[in-house]
Amino acid sequence: MLNRRADKLELIRIAEAVALEKSIDKELIIGSMENGIAKAAKSKFGSENEIKVEIDRENGDIGIFRKLVIVESPENSNLEISLDDAIKLNENNQGKKIGDEILQPLPSFDFGRIAAQTAKQVISFNVREAERERQYNDFKDKIDTILSGIVKRLEFGNVIVDLGRTEAIIQKNEMIPRENIKAGDRVKAYCLDVRREQRGQQIFLSRAHPKFMEKLFIQEVPEIYDGLIEIKSSSRDPGSRAKICVKAIDTSLDPVGACVGMRGSRVQAVVNELQGEKIDIVNWSEDPAVIVANALSPAEVQRVNVDEENRKLDVILNEENLSKAIGRRGQNVRLATKLMNYEINIMTDQEDSERRQLEFKEKTDNFVKNLELDETLGQLLVAEGFSSIDDIKDSNFESLTKIEGIEEDTAKELIERAKEFYQKDQEEIANRIKDLGLENDLINHKGLTPGMLVTLGEQKILTLSDFADLASDELTGAYDVVKGERVKIRGYLEDFALSKKEADDLIMSARQIVYKD
Repeated sequence: MLNRRADKLELIRIAEAVALEKSIDKELIIGSMENGIAKAAKSKFGSENEIKVEIDRENGDIGIFRKLVIVESPENSNLEISLDDAIKLNENNQGKKIGDEILQPLPSFDFGRIAAQTAKQVISFNVREAERERQYNDFKDKIDTILSGIVKRLEFGNVIVDLGRTEAIIQKNEMIPRENIKAGDRVKAYCLDVRREQRGQQIFLSRAHPKFMEKLFIQEVPEIYDGLIEIKSSSRDPGSRAKICVKAIDTSLDPVGACVGMRGSRVQAVVNELQGEKIDIVNWSEDPAVIVANALSPAEVQRVNVDEENRKLDVILNEENLSKAIGRRGQNVRLATKLMNYEINIMTDQEDSERRQLEFKEKTDNFVKNLELDETLGQLLVAEGFSSIDDIKDSNFESLTKIEGIEEDTAKELIERAKEFYQKDQEEIANRIKDLGLENDLINHKGLTPGMLVTLGEQKILTLSDFADLASDELTGAYDVVKGERVKIRGYLEDFALSKKEADDLIMSARQIVYKD
């Protein structure tokens, strides 16, 4: 590698060439050379020495020194020196005092094979680390943008993309399914993340992310780029179907028409980039019912019941539109759910009517059985909006007497019976929880009511760890498509009107407790 016969200026030229090629500061390259030579010098003069190397930036001269600390009584000659010896070593050390450091010149030497290899490894390592840091700094601001490059090679299903001065990776799960990409192809992808990694790629791209589709629309639709149209949300089933919801900031514009373009030219450009993925463009509205009706196209929706508090939508349509709304293997409703971030429950008019009748009967029977009322009074309470015995317990005397047919004595008696039932019910639930063997970590989990705990216990979910292993659909219930037919899967806590978000929050908080380090 380096020896006394080497052209000293060659060092500087090498440093400049590497710095230019790798886009790294020349000073960092020379510093790496100094560190590499210092490590090699340690193997020559002994690893117990503190070695410092200085390369002259002008002529390439290499100075090798031993660091020594001035002490009164030196005990280790490799690290310490007396003040008198320091002055003898160099008259310029006369101004030094105890505790100061000095540099003792060491003779130049020929690098042996092992020492040269050591120096080379140190320099190579430092250059690689500097290059990684430069890559990180160059690309950290490119997150959430589209990058373009040439496919360099394929590794275990992952695609390595040459971006010019560096490489990026599209992992297998971030590719569009069944996409045929080969080395030499030019590809576009969404910059998902840029992070410091000890090994492997630092720049992570995606062609499957919904944001990739959004960025393509920004490129193809000038009105979106100029801020006249806003993308509110999007969802994708990569390679198959996607939905994008758009809103016109300039009310004179048709956002859907602008995104489609003349004869479909704009949307077709996006479709081509996404390998033929079918894209539904949905017009945004303040009313969730209008959005869901647009999002479930081509199905024609009869009506929508909106529960904004729990972010739930009951979509009612006729039998012939049911399969259109659900889509193949539930794809259409699944994408609409992601697009709106609402739980969407699709049902026919007959199913909705039957559900309402069943709910009305269940609530009436609850009042008749547990408060010992006649059926007419029970139906009257349900019709007036009382859904549970808790509603009656927590109501005031005046609100009940406003109902036609309920007099003062009846109202007082209703509230009294509701309070008695509640007290008795709580005692029975507490005993039931004890009998089921639920552990305290689950009993004390915030958000779970005693009734929920009994239901969980009956399903043999007895610990917080058991609960943390559940999925939110197992709590709230869901629809699935089995052998082409839509099947209702009942949730453990479905009777408690738990929203998907509430279920997610309960499960995530349990996981944080169970899996914390």
